[in-house]
Amino acid sequence: MERKDGITINGKPMTLEGPALKTGEKAPDFKALSQDLEAKSLADFKGKIKLIASVPSLDTPVCDTEIKRFNDEAARISKDVVIIFVSMDLPFAQKRFCQEFDIKKVKTLSDHREANFGANYGVLIKEMRLLARAVFIIGKDDVVKYAQLVKELSSPPDYDAALKALKKEANVA
Repeated sequence: MERKDGITINGKPMTLEGPALKTGEKAPDFKALSQDLEAKSLADFKGKIKLIASVPSLDTPVCDTEIKRFNDEAARISKDVVIIFVSMDLPFAQKRFCQEFDIKKVKTLSDHREANFGANYGVLIKEMRLLARAVFIIGKDDVVKYAQLVKELSSPPDYDAALKALKKEANVA
């Protein structure tokens, strides 16, 4: 399934592959690689509230700011929350980035091998084989509670809206 109205890069429309996830839907499973080259799926985070952010690359200024902000703010919300960043970066590059910037509360997953996450979550940019910027909050019941697709790839997500949705799901004021 291709969507032509998904996102833009410097104002130029791009094609997204996969469905547009909506709140209330069961979150699709995925396969991606951890920094240690272990296959991970949605089931590996069972019983947790999941904030999953897809980004084009950790080595860009907007992504750099995004992962640091969620590492600092989202991780403090509840012990029941796991923060996952998915990109096409190789696991080795993700590991280097996290070590260099002391990112310890975010789990990074690489979708480079099969683009399985990107296709299943509707964030795979066909023309570039990168992931669009999006934030998903998935409850302990694996239902999508919040979905934010950032229209312009170079723009940051709405942090306040994502953190508010995460706090609501975690029952934190």
